[in-house]
Amino acid sequence: MPEGDTVWNTARVLHRALAGARLTGSDLRVPQLAATDLTGWTVHESASRGKHLLLRLSAPADAAWTLHSHLRMDGAWRAYAPGERWTARPAHLIRVVLRSPGAVAVGYHLHELALVPTAEEDSLVGHLGPDLLGPDWDADEAVRRLAGHPELSIGEALLDQRNLAGVGNLYKCEVLFLRGVSPWTPVRAVPDLPGTVTLAQRLLAANRGRWTQSTTGVLRRGGTSYVYGRRAQPCRRCGTAIRKEELGERVTYWCPVCQPERTDVELPRTT
Repeated sequence: MPEGDTVWNTARVLHRALAGARLTGSDLRVPQLAATDLTGWTVHESASRGKHLLLRLSAPADAAWTLHSHLRMDGAWRAYAPGERWTARPAHLIRVVLRSPGAVAVGYHLHELALVPTAEEDSLVGHLGPDLLGPDWDADEAVRRLAGHPELSIGEALLDQRNLAGVGNLYKCEVLFLRGVSPWTPVRAVPDLPGTVTLAQRLLAANRGRWTQSTTGVLRRGGTSYVYGRRAQPCRRCGTAIRKEELGERVTYWCPVCQPERTDVELPRTT
């Protein structure tokens, strides 16, 4: 699941493969960039901002540019050795190919691709809230932004990247289970909003640097989550069947016993 930690890991893979290299070829397979040739450009850094990936380069004339991409639900980058087969995804999903003397970076099913002057990055990511895995992470600011939407459900508020950047559906479900909060609880009624934000940051940070996302501390298949992806399976705490329901445009998983409904909040009925 491409959440903040996945994008952070992806940025590090690209940085190790390309940073400091001069590109020997490029192929941008999207209409708005089809005529763009990055051959001869130097890659300086690969960084993440929430769920956004920023590849910073300089043109031969030393102008600084950023190749921006978003993974959404199905995007991915892979780094290959020169001559190695590209096996991660079908070829028709390739959107970007960047070649250097030591590696080839291939972007599959990327979204929101754009090439902008680095000085204008804020036009693409300036709306985002504090980055849970960023060097400038600000928990107080994240709490302030969440609290600015008191009537919104906490489940929806955590997914809004303008509040805090990096939480996706998996971490939303897991954080709220561990905090004992129903996903439909209005932000104003969450007992400890700072504690919720702190836990979210801690869980993402714990998975930084590895591809298997686990909130339980268990890395084996089937044991990595408390509620996410476990509909009708027994809760690891109380044994009650985990439920699955739509919340906004996404689904959510929760335990009706460990995350009890509040008397002042009207929740959807489940079958």
